[in-house]
Amino acid sequence: MPSSYIAVIGGGPAGLMAAETLARAGAQVQVYDAMPSVGRKFLLAGRGGLNLTHSEPADRFVSRYRERSNEVGNWLRQFNPDDLRAWTHELGVETFVGSSGRVFPSEMKAAPMLRKWLHRLRAQGVQVHTRHVWKGWSENGDVLFDTPQGPIESRPDAVILALGGASWPRLGSDGAWQGPLAARRVRITPLRPANCGFLAGWSPLFQERHAGQPLKSIAMAPRGETPMRRGECMVTSDGLEGGLVYAWSALLREALEREGEAWLCMDLLPDRDPDQVLAEISRPRGSRSWSSHLASRLGLQGAKASLLRECLDKSAYGRPDVLARAIKCLPLRLTGTRPLDEAISTAGGVAFDSLDADLMLRDVPGVFCAGEMLDWEAPTGGYLLTACFASGHAAAQGALRWLEASRGVGPHAGTDPKP
Repeated sequence: MPSSYIAVIGGGPAGLMAAETLARAGAQVQVYDAMPSVGRKFLLAGRGGLNLTHSEPADRFVSRYRERSNEVGNWLRQFNPDDLRAWTHELGVETFVGSSGRVFPSEMKAAPMLRKWLHRLRAQGVQVHTRHVWKGWSENGDVLFDTPQGPIESRPDAVILALGGASWPRLGSDGAWQGPLAARRVRITPLRPANCGFLAGWSPLFQERHAGQPLKSIAMAPRGETPMRRGECMVTSDGLEGGLVYAWSALLREALEREGEAWLCMDLLPDRDPDQVLAEISRPRGSRSWSSHLASRLGLQGAKASLLRECLDKSAYGRPDVLARAIKCLPLRLTGTRPLDEAISTAGGVAFDSLDADLMLRDVPGVFCAGEMLDWEAPTGGYLLTACFASGHAAAQGALRWLEASRGVGPHAGTDPKP
């Protein structure tokens, strides 16, 4: 394919992977990002240990994307978790599989990996322009940017948009791309929080005593869902957040949207079977309080014991069978989600019926979309990041095929942005 100028707008994992895929094919690639540096949300994701992907079997992996498993599965057939690990090793970053099956870089951090990646991109001829805020298109079809030096216009042969969702706007993912795309008749599913915290409406006493405390060694599931998942979460001033809550966030959010409330069932003692819990509760407690009795017989104390009191009527403490059932499946009412800009990721985005099989916008030929701005979501555990990489690769391959079908060269191939 003769050299073409392709603009990649957005410097996160999806955009940078698209840029590398294009550069390896011989395209002239310019990456534009609104922030002072690229990969800011990627760096944040690696602050506590960068979870790149997961080592579980492919069919189980793809099922994590629920109703979008077909679309995301198409990306993963081109660039799968094993390909991501091999690509990471090519960068000189080794990986390992943790006890949970999650895959991490050996250094656990994102910064060393990003530095090596940007060095390789520069060596491949990719040019990166920061502080370039995409503003849509001019009347004659040029791509518009606001920069510290003033507005500029550019006429690439193809464009890949990888602008993220709307969580963490201070890192660049602010959803501002919705306006320019809506003006071009692109259908956008409303953006909602994913992998987010939920509101529970604690009493002032519970809030004062336990906000900021973890709930460890528990299991939970939305009411009616089985099996429960084990893990931990955190009590916040107005609800719950953390990995175990995030794992169920899509179903909980959908219940809130449908019914105005969502119910969790929480097993406070997943290592104890129901009969054992009932037997221990039924033992004589003498003059001891219920708090002392539960702490002594079951080790139930602290935030767990207080949560039990928070969610149960006092009369339940006079009925061992009711109390035992509540310990194994405590009903917890959720009333809302934390705000979108606090969520780890975003649900909703550019609808797939606005895209062709190569991720090109049907109403805007030559413009492709990738990453979190598309209408899919994934739980934490490496699934979100893997699909972002894979979508960037898929969009780049789609752009290359489209350019090849258009004889590879547009009327402005290789031209630089003009002031």
